[in-house]
Amino acid sequence: MSTTKPISRIAIIGTGVIGASWATLFLAKGLDVVATDIAPDAETSLRRFVKTAWPAVERLGLVSGASQSRLTFTTDLLAAVRGADFVQENGPERIDFKKKLYRQLDEVLPADVIVASSSSGLTMSEIQSDCPSHPDRCVIGHPFNPPHLVPLVEIVGGAKTSEVTIERAAAFYTGLGKQAVRLRKEVPGHVANRLQAALAREVYYLVAEDVVSVADVDKALCWGPGLRWGIMGQVLLNHLGGGQGGIEHFFDQFTKPMTAWWKTLGSPELTPEVKGKLIDGLHSEVGSRSISDLEAQRDDILLGLLELRSKYEKPLPATKRAARAV
Repeated sequence: MSTTKPISRIAIIGTGVIGASWATLFLAKGLDVVATDIAPDAETSLRRFVKTAWPAVERLGLVSGASQSRLTFTTDLLAAVRGADFVQENGPERIDFKKKLYRQLDEVLPADVIVASSSSGLTMSEIQSDCPSHPDRCVIGHPFNPPHLVPLVEIVGGAKTSEVTIERAAAFYTGLGKQAVRLRKEVPGHVANRLQAALAREVYYLVAEDVVSVADVDKALCWGPGLRWGIMGQVLLNHLGGGQGGIEHFFDQFTKPMTAWWKTLGSPELTPEVKGKLIDGLHSEVGSRSISDLEAQRDDILLGLLELRSKYEKPLPATKRAARAV
């Protein structure tokens, strides 16, 4: 597989929330996008999404040549992928669907075209298992919603994925400004969703046991550790939690109480009663705010955080690095 072919034309398969958000990002980065979906009114919904999201990507900064006019749509899968340099697949989370789709793509795409799946839980080893010719170019490129704003993308190869594919995919996503995380082995749910699932389990347990209300458990998260997680990851925060002694001191001080808490963490059963309690609590917390209202609030705050973080992601000028080294 060639490692030098430039990527300028993207095929988007599936234009639901994730596919439409990917399309927005690719367009904002000056790429040509051909999208395909057989759902009724898919093109109308896609173009509406891109138009609505465009002010957000403008705020983050468009590259030269970025334009919504570089988006085309077709219901013909083969026409959509013809001439594509990279395919981002966002189809249903059904292994039978994906295996059939990838077998079709295996037959028609040149060997150097990467096919990346946004799958949040299926493994690439399963997906690529029916690709007799080029399973090596198939990889998981799992984003976090919404991909045009949230930088994370998880890259996971299958049993037959080549190292060249993984490196090319990582370089492509990183070039778009994404924060690429490579998984060394396949696990159900990848990494970020497993972290979410672990936290959700304890949230649901605490509500189910009447320890706390839905509104208060959400408040505890977003006004406590959630603020810090938007700045640094858990292990780095542990390092700061140890004071001047760093993570070594943190483990000396907190290993015993922390592991004691682990033994009391809950494993709730999502019975109709528990789900009802969560649903009722959620609607009480939301009040009259619509889904659109909440999305707008989320995205505006997220944009502010991204803009602030961008100041710290850039390398220091040489003079400042030298001064700090003295």
